[in-house]
Amino acid sequence: MNKKQEYCGYITIVGKPNVGKSTLINEIVGKNISITSKKKNTTQSNIIGIKNNEIYQAIYIDTPGVYCHDIKNLKMIKNTNLILFIIDRNIWEKTDEFIYNQIKKTNIPIIYVINKMDKLSNKKNILLYIDMLSKKTNSTEIIPISVKKRQNIISLEKIVQTYLTKNKHIFPKSYITTNSFYFSISEIIRRQSIFFLRDELPSILQVKIESIKYDDKKLHINAILYVNNKRQKKIVIGEQGRIIKQISMSSRYYLEKENNKKIHLLIWVIEKPQIRKN
Repeated sequence: MNKKQEYCGYITIVGKPNVGKSTLINEIVGKNISITSKKKNTTQSNIIGIKNNEIYQAIYIDTPGVYCHDIKNLKMIKNTNLILFIIDRNIWEKTDEFIYNQIKKTNIPIIYVINKMDKLSNKKNILLYIDMLSKKTNSTEIIPISVKKRQNIISLEKIVQTYLTKNKHIFPKSYITTNSFYFSISEIIRRQSIFFLRDELPSILQVKIESIKYDDKKLHINAILYVNNKRQKKIVIGEQGRIIKQISMSSRYYLEKENNKKIHLLIWVIEKPQIRKN
């Protein structure tokens, strides 16, 4: 029996902060591998999600939100097969213009994905927006979606498959991400930290998993939440430890849900060591 031809390729997801990149990649792979929050810049590093079937392997790269003064995140797209440019519904801003001007220089195929269609009160406006985008970009690859309502996600995936090249699959079919178990745990803790701290602290909080130990009944996790100074430490801990307790309880809930195992979680709040200048 002849083996089926396999197709494989990298797809880089770009767009301004809080436009739905992480939510889209989570929806595609079917698991929360990338942190989502209403706060800007919650994605701190490139997240890789993998969607497999017998023929196609699409490797999605979720990039941190791009600001106008930060073009470093666009340099890594040179070796990708396709770019998904995620745009908010009928809202074209300076940041979108900046990203567009950068990615069009690469000569890599681009699909323009208009997200949050469910929030449009007048659906006719999307036709005008698509027409504007088509004229501006000279592209017909424009697809409106709603990740929240799961609208047009399968259609988007089928279009993506047409850009994959004949190639053996790079990762085993069981893989949905290249992120380590430690990383996945740290992202859950960081997501809950951002949720409970809200605007009290920037979303640059760093989480380090110190140790993970197994026994027959529980998974024991020791984690460190790094802050920059004593003031931030006081905010994270909260009055009588209220905030850090909420972060710990909520993180434990989602960790148990993800791992189907009882979790004992201990989070230490520690100031980052300051580098002394000579």
